[in-house]
Amino acid sequence: MASAHPSSPSGSWVHLCNVVEYSAIFDSEYRQPHLRCMKNTRVPLLKNITQVLDQRDRTNIWLNGLAGVGKTSIAFTIAEERKEAERLAATFFFSHKHAQKAVAIIPTIAYQLALAFPRIREDIMKAIGNDDSLLSPGKSHADQMRELVIKPLKILRFREQPYTFIIDALDECFSSEEAARLVTLLTDALAGPALPFVHIIFTSRPEAHIRAAIPSGVHEIPLTTRDEDTIQDVRYFLRASLDETRASRPTVFGQPPFPWPSEDEFETLVFKAGGLFVYAAMAINFISSIGQHPQERLELLLREKSTVGADIDQLYRQIIATSGDPLAHCRMLASIIHLRRPLKLAELQELFYTDNRSLVMMLEAFSPVILNDGVENVEIYHASLRDFMSDPLRSQQYHVDAAHTDEHLACCCLDFITRQDSNRTRAILLSPSSYPYPYQMWHIHLHPAYPSSKLRKLLALFTDTTLQYWVQIPNSNDFNLTHTVRDARRCCLSSKWIRGPSDIMTAWRLHKACKEFAKLADTV
Repeated sequence: MASAHPSSPSGSWVHLCNVVEYSAIFDSEYRQPHLRCMKNTRVPLLKNITQVLDQRDRTNIWLNGLAGVGKTSIAFTIAEERKEAERLAATFFFSHKHAQKAVAIIPTIAYQLALAFPRIREDIMKAIGNDDSLLSPGKSHADQMRELVIKPLKILRFREQPYTFIIDALDECFSSEEAARLVTLLTDALAGPALPFVHIIFTSRPEAHIRAAIPSGVHEIPLTTRDEDTIQDVRYFLRASLDETRASRPTVFGQPPFPWPSEDEFETLVFKAGGLFVYAAMAINFISSIGQHPQERLELLLREKSTVGADIDQLYRQIIATSGDPLAHCRMLASIIHLRRPLKLAELQELFYTDNRSLVMMLEAFSPVILNDGVENVEIYHASLRDFMSDPLRSQQYHVDAAHTDEHLACCCLDFITRQDSNRTRAILLSPSSYPYPYQMWHIHLHPAYPSSKLRKLLALFTDTTLQYWVQIPNSNDFNLTHTVRDARRCCLSSKWIRGPSDIMTAWRLHKACKEFAKLADTV
C-alpha cells in the first residue's frame, strides 16, 4: 500500500502522530502505574478545584508544593474526572523518567485536541498540510500554538461549557527558561476572547522562576505538609494500606487477622509521615515488601526517632542502610538515576554485565523506591530520590558524585562495546536506528567522567580493537556514530585526560578514526 502524502489529511495525521510525546499524556501506558488520589482523600481540595474549573471564565490555577505532597496524583485525578465529563482539552505531564523533547509540547496538545473535538481535527490537519515545517523542531512554539491550537479552538467559541488544560510538574521541564516561556505562551494565547472558556492548571514546586512567570490573577493553591486536611488524608491512607497488608498476609497475622499495628506504632508512623504522601506511600512499600515480615520492617522504620515529621531523607537513609551492601548498591542506584534515558531490566543487565549480582540485589533491596516489573523501564518511584542522591548534605555517606557516576557508566558502556564479537558488532552498526544505549551514550558519559585508570584502560582497549573494526564496516559512517567518535576525540585531547603515553596513543587513534570516517563520507 502506498504511504499517504504529507499534505493529505491522513498523511498529516500520521505526521502529527509521529512527533507526539505520548509519555506526557496523563493516562498513557508509559506513565504506569498511574498515581491517583485514594478514594475519600483530598475531598475539600478537589471540590475547590472543581468549582473553579466549572466557572464560565478564564481563571487559571497554580497548584504548588514541595516534592512528595501529591501534586501529580491530584492533577491525574482531576484529569480523569474532566475526561469522563468530556471537559478535558489536553494534558502534558512532564517527567524526568522519560526522554521528553521540548519540540513535542504543542504537537502533543494539538493531537489531544483533535481526539477530544473531532469537529476541529480537519482544521488541525489542514494547518499541517499547508506548512510542511509546522511540526519541525525549528518551528517557533508561537507559530505552532497559533496554527495548531488557537485557530482550531475558535471554531468552538460558542460552546457553553469550560474546558481544562493540565500542565503537570513544570519544575521537571527542560529548563527554567523553557518552563517560564511555556507558562507565558499558554496563558497569553488561551486568554483570547474569541475562544471557548478555558482553564489551565499548572503544577510545580514553588520555585522562583516559575512564580515569576505565573501572571497575576491566577488562583494559587499552595499544598503544605502542615495542612490539617492533608495530615488526616495521609492518616487515612496509612490506615487503609496497613489494613490491606494485614488482610493479605494470613500466615503472618492469622485468619481473621489480629489487630496490627499497635496504636503507638501507628501514631509514630503518622507523625513521621507528616503530611507527605510520598513518604507514606514508600513507607507502605517498605513495610509490605514481599519476603519480609511486616512487623520487623515497621520496627526498622520506627527505630530511628524523628524530631520532625515528613522526614523523607531519613526514610531513604533507612532503606539504604538495610540493603546489605549500602555503598555498592548506592553506586548502582546513582548510575540508574544518572542514565540519560530509562532502560528496561534486560538492557540494564547487559549494560551492568560485570555488576549483575549487585544490580539484582540492589533492585530487590530498593524495591520500595524503584519501579521494576521486569518488563517496562526500571525507574525511581519519585523525583525526590534523585534530589536526595544528588545532594551530599542530604545523602551524606551514601552520596556518589556525578563525575564518579559518569565514570562508572562510561566504563560499563565501553565494556559492553568491546565485549561484542565481530558478528554482533557488525549487526549493530548496520542498524543505526536501533543502536543500544552504550553505542548512543558512551561519549556523553565520557565527557564529565572522572578519568580513572580503569576508564582510560577501557578507552585504550576500545580504540585499539573495536574502533578499528568500526571504520572497516561498509555503511558504518553513520552520522551519529561518527559524532560519538569526534566528541570522544575532543574529550581525550584535553589536559584532563592526558596522563601518559598510552593516553596520547588513545587520542591519536580517535583522531585517525575521525579522518577515516571523513574519507568514507567523501566516497558516498
